[in-house]
Amino acid sequence: MKNLSHTLSTRSILAGQLALATLFAPLALSQAPAPAAPPVAAAPATPAGDGKLPPVKVDATPLPQMAGLTTFAPVVEKVAPSVVTISTSKMVRRNLDNPNLNDPMFRRFFGIPEQDENEAPGNRQPGARKRRAVGLGSGVIVSPDGHILTNNHVIEGADEILVTIGNEKHEYTAKKIGTDPGTDMAVLKIDAKNLKPITFADSDKLRVGDLAIAVGNPFGLVQSVTQGIVSALGRSETGITDYANFIQTDASINPGNSGGALVDTEGRLIGVNTAIFSRSGGNQGIGFAIPANLAHSVMDSIIKTGRVTRGFLGIGLQPLSEELAKAFKIDSSAGALVSEVQPKSPAEKAGILSGDVVVDVNGKKVEGPRELQLLVAALPPGAKVDVKILREGKEKVVSVELAERPGTQIAGGPVENKTQDPDVLDGVTVGDLDAEARKQYEIPETVKSGVVVTKVDPDSPSADAGIRVGDVVLEVSREPITSSKQAVELSEKLKKEKSVLLRVSSRGSTRYVLVQRKD
Repeated sequence: MKNLSHTLSTRSILAGQLALATLFAPLALSQAPAPAAPPVAAAPATPAGDGKLPPVKVDATPLPQMAGLTTFAPVVEKVAPSVVTISTSKMVRRNLDNPNLNDPMFRRFFGIPEQDENEAPGNRQPGARKRRAVGLGSGVIVSPDGHILTNNHVIEGADEILVTIGNEKHEYTAKKIGTDPGTDMAVLKIDAKNLKPITFADSDKLRVGDLAIAVGNPFGLVQSVTQGIVSALGRSETGITDYANFIQTDASINPGNSGGALVDTEGRLIGVNTAIFSRSGGNQGIGFAIPANLAHSVMDSIIKTGRVTRGFLGIGLQPLSEELAKAFKIDSSAGALVSEVQPKSPAEKAGILSGDVVVDVNGKKVEGPRELQLLVAALPPGAKVDVKILREGKEKVVSVELAERPGTQIAGGPVENKTQDPDVLDGVTVGDLDAEARKQYEIPETVKSGVVVTKVDPDSPSADAGIRVGDVVLEVSREPITSSKQAVELSEKLKKEKSVLLRVSSRGSTRYVLVQRKD
């Protein structure tokens, strides 16, 4: 099933644009421009590999003070063998709504192919053609036996993923172990031995002003190297991902750099390059990288369990303005104001109330709602945390056992190669039917149980069957559904079925839907 993910179009932010750094869809077998990529296949609900974590190297020692530095060549020589080129391809359909495009003379005049060589004559339809779109990005080897980290958007929607190491000519077909759209991370695996993995640094020890070196494949220029500094830390207001906590750097990052390495002067990975802030689409001195510690944590979770689970408090939050701080008898505006506590949530069980201000979690200061969200999401479900709150101007510490954050994927097995059959329920994301979901999707109180559909891949079997965002899945294969966790477990049992019967509530009316796998 799919989850929130990037598209390859740019996002408008302030007066500029925030663009993902992958070079995608500039190449195609036809002359028509490539459309935006479809949402990526999300992380599987069970491990795609054997669940055994690779022996990742970590060096957490602080950087030494460097005097008289004249070259970065030794750093580049150390890092280069660990950075790979990732090529992806997929079949996409382009619409030919203009009737002139069906005119042979018009098509010949403008050099538009009469037919797609990949489409059998019996399957050709007026107004549509298929072609193969090609994308290019970067990745980082993290284990000698072929585990590779890259961005989720680099491989989104790909039918085939190929990996090239350095300037070698040999291409490896990569297996997708899993993805996490919430952080824009993906884990791949190639069948290789004795590779040179990168060493991870402790990205929590980074300082603004530290030197940073980016290695990747901008515009297809293999293993290009740029250098700059860490411009800022903890950038979370970018809108790129749900759990953004980016390193900002002025080291040049361009399309094609996505998934590549951002390293320190010891050649240790400090971040995975992801996006750029740009009005032109090229580098303007503002790039963003996912911190190495976050990438490492996500990778471990994907390899061990096949998906990423996050802690959940069950509270609504808002920033604490100066005026609100005075109203709640608080001297500082730092902290996150609790505006709502969900019934039966971990927060309610621990005694947290609306009007409380969360200022600290496990000894880490909370500046605002975003920091609290990231702190809790980084913790596993079941973790017990000490939450410091201010209530009527007085400090109070409560112990909370976190639950699992709702919004789990039903399915989404790995895309190993283009011959693999898709899972029948791949393409749908669901969440628990709580008060927030009822309000957002206007679900009537007469619908007592089920899981709400929060995202549907338009190219999925479920979309073809008529499943839409806001629908409530009441039954899967005649079994009543009460939680997203149950839906995940049941869909895993049915993932290889050619068809699955769902009972769905849409706008108060109930119907049965047969979802059939595309073969």
